[in-house]
Amino acid sequence: MKILYLANIRIPTEMAHGLQIMKMCEAFSKYKRRDTQIESRQVGNTQINAEYQRESAYSEGGNQRVSAANIEVELIVPRKFSISELGKKDPFEYYKVEKKFKIKKLFCIDLTPLNKYLGPVSFLIQALSFSIASAVYIFIQRITKKITKDDIIYGRDRLDLLFMKKPFIFEIHKLHKTLDNYISKRASKIVVITQELKKDLIGRGINENKIFVASDAVDLNLFNINKTQKGCRGELGLPLDKKIILYAGHLYKWKGVETLALASRYLGFSSLGVSDPIPNPQSLIPNYLIVIVGGIKWYLSDFKKFVKENDLKNVLIVGHKDYAQIPYYLGAADCLVLTGTKASETSQKYTSPMKMFEYMASKKPIVASELSSFKEVLNQENCIFVESDNSEAMAIGIKKALNDSILSKQISEQAFKDVQKYTWDNRAKEILKFITN
Repeated sequence: MKILYLANIRIPTEMAHGLQIMKMCEAFSKYKRRDTQIESRQVGNTQINAEYQRESAYSEGGNQRVSAANIEVELIVPRKFSISELGKKDPFEYYKVEKKFKIKKLFCIDLTPLNKYLGPVSFLIQALSFSIASAVYIFIQRITKKITKDDIIYGRDRLDLLFMKKPFIFEIHKLHKTLDNYISKRASKIVVITQELKKDLIGRGINENKIFVASDAVDLNLFNINKTQKGCRGELGLPLDKKIILYAGHLYKWKGVETLALASRYLGFSSLGVSDPIPNPQSLIPNYLIVIVGGIKWYLSDFKKFVKENDLKNVLIVGHKDYAQIPYYLGAADCLVLTGTKASETSQKYTSPMKMFEYMASKKPIVASELSSFKEVLNQENCIFVESDNSEAMAIGIKKALNDSILSKQISEQAFKDVQKYTWDNRAKEILKFITN
């Protein structure tokens, strides 16, 4: 059995979807499809005909009592220009992924050098050319019998599947106005990352029985680091004498990270602007540092400008870091912050951020914006919720996490316990069960 995973991405990439796709391909490739043969035999006066029963269960590689065929995974991506040194790195090494699957690069019309002149048109041309190339490639694979009707075509972008002949699986991370409806109705099965996505698809007339909710996940082994907080800070050059409040992720507007930056005004005297009211000195954290990890260059530039224009102090912006360093940044923190905004439908309903699961795996207290998307995984037992888009409420939640060591220990331990089921291997297994039934 094969899975051909279509992804119109540059690999490796600074974008989070690169990690998610590579981890899912690795997880799919770990499983074996179990097939049990039932032979024809005579029982009394009854003839039992020969048949083959294909089980829906999947099992991890190893010794099996039934015949087991490896699931062969092929990740299909476009051949694109490298726009940074990151593009020259080995994706398997960069994402710490076992080389259990193939990466196939197809031709596309890549107009990246002309982006500044063509704008969105260059992306559309590239995406459509990759979609056509993928459809042709898979058509050839089918007519040459290299793939069969039992093999799976899997994609998470509507344009990737636009010209694809059925059957195929569509994984949705965000709803668009029209094209998603067309692709969703044609898809054999649909995987979504939140319950709200499923509800909205049903509201659009999609059969609920072909929709499966699978939250994102984490590689627990990567975040099981053998370093103390002091050791992590020493390795990363972070101060030893400050309380570190850390956010790791992208800086898109819908992420709401500005709320965390503005919370610095309520955490200590050194962050107060001229016109800010002076808070109760007893509630301050005099030695603190907000550390922002991540962000691609154009959003990073905007965020730095925001911090400067608002005269926000004690905010350290370190930019994008290799994924292998993220566990150590989380390990260096005293408190981890998950932000979002009610101003964005994506933030409220359509996100299952990988950072959320990475935070949970890091055994550190989490302060999170109270949004329905986060509450599908987080609760009052494993995090401290605060009102979204409210920097003062964010500061209060942070102070609670830093000043109440008993509470912080309780929620950290519960979060770590809860995250055990949110692994890439479990996600792949549940998706495989669903799409083959």
